[in-house]
Amino acid sequence: MNPRVRRIADRIQVTVAEMLERRIKDPRLGFVTVTDVRVSGDTQHASVFYTVYGEEEQVTASAAALESAKGLIRSEVGKQLGMRHVPTLEFIRDALPGDARHIEDLLAQAAESDAAVAASAAGAQYAGDADPYRQPAEDDDSE
Repeated sequence: MNPRVRRIADRIQVTVAEMLERRIKDPRLGFVTVTDVRVSGDTQHASVFYTVYGEEEQVTASAAALESAKGLIRSEVGKQLGMRHVPTLEFIRDALPGDARHIEDLLAQAAESDAAVAASAAGAQYAGDADPYRQPAEDDDSE
């Protein structure tokens, strides 16, 4: 990514987070955390990724609050960046925490399954010889 675009994305992330913390007084806005901002190469569009702590209705209410405050946030971003063309903002709920929780559940299931297999194999015996591979014939010809 272009260093200029990365700086703009970082600046937008800080500005949006500060706006949500201090200036936006919408009661629908829950515990929103801005996790990432991705700006297009031509700096015309910015995708703001966020997470919301709480139940599904709080998530929906926070999404509505962000959409209604989008104009105010964009104007503040324009003031902070000092750019002629301010990027359009798109708020996208970050699915990473939910995905991480799902992966942790899958890992826990795999660990339980491994433990069950290890427990059943603890007292098991080989079906055939302990070493099922053929060994090369040993020569008794010592010269």
